[in-house]
Amino acid sequence: MINPVNAAAAYASTAARATGPKALGPTEGASFGDVLEQAAKSAIGTMQKSETMSAQAAVGKADLNDVVQAVTNAEVTLQTVTAVRDKVLSAYQEILRMPM
Repeated sequence: MINPVNAAAAYASTAARATGPKALGPTEGASFGDVLEQAAKSAIGTMQKSETMSAQAAVGKADLNDVVQAVTNAEVTLQTVTAVRDKVLSAYQEILRMPM
């Protein structure tokens, strides 16, 4: 089984070597790890909001439209996180197959 943390670290290392010491674009100065951490925090926040809205709906304190929107956002976020995880693991496996 492949450890996702090792996969992300390998990808970050490869990206750092490929782009050189200075990154270009809107995330200039931000490392891959920082971007990944921010994305994870955002995803967790979306999931927590969905849970909160669902709990409020259970006791009748939330609007049904808000609950549906929060749950839908959480579902899309989970699908995105899963797709990114799969891509990172695929990239890590590709890196492992590269000849030295």
